[in-house]
Amino acid sequence: MFSGKVAIITGGSRGIGAAITQHFVSKGAHVAAGYNRGKEQAENLAAQLGREKGSISLHQGRVDDFADCQRVVNEVLEKHGRVDYLINNAGITIDKTLRKMSPEDWQQVLSVNLSSAFNMTKAVLEHMIGRGSGRVVNISSVIGETGNVGQANYAASKAGLFGFTKSIALELANKGITANVVAPGFIGTEMVAAIPEAALAKVVAKIPTGRLGKPEEVARVVGFLCEDDSAYITGAVYTVNGGLDM
Repeated sequence: MFSGKVAIITGGSRGIGAAITQHFVSKGAHVAAGYNRGKEQAENLAAQLGREKGSISLHQGRVDDFADCQRVVNEVLEKHGRVDYLINNAGITIDKTLRKMSPEDWQQVLSVNLSSAFNMTKAVLEHMIGRGSGRVVNISSVIGETGNVGQANYAASKAGLFGFTKSIALELANKGITANVVAPGFIGTEMVAAIPEAALAKVVAKIPTGRLGKPEEVARVVGFLCEDDSAYITGAVYTVNGGLDM
């Protein structure tokens, strides 16, 4: 399906990002998986995927630094000659109520979760325009739609991805490039596992399907949006949240 294609996936070595990486590699793509920390985890993922149809390369960098994003994109282009898909998945949380949240807490989350999408998309944009094709998928969150106590910074960053994506979708629609959002709910990842057990049980009780989502369920939607047959879908938000927010 993605044979010969190249995808850049930020935060592509863990959680939802690792599932997206695995999905694309299994379909024959080369994935340039970005990561900042956790080199051993990234290398373990690359080893696991060594026998799949596609291939993987690891790229350490900072998504909150435009120059570093440009460096990674240039590395991928120099080695593989193309970038077909950009998945802006990298994200962090620093959870505190607004009264306790410092300006640094606010800025760090906005920089990694929202500014990174600008940095990476800007870095790859001229290449995609020159080729007349490309897919950009930004990974948001149900929290960007609902808000959450102690997550004003995270909610703002994820909500910002909706407006950013719709704007670039309008700008790029006549250039063969689509831009869409996938907004997961509570997915069974390390980030969600860090939620205290009692609090997580209350969350699950509110989900109509009665369970956490699986990273692979998010990955399949991302893959669908990158297929050739999805070229008429742009500026859309796909929720994967078990009915938590409709």
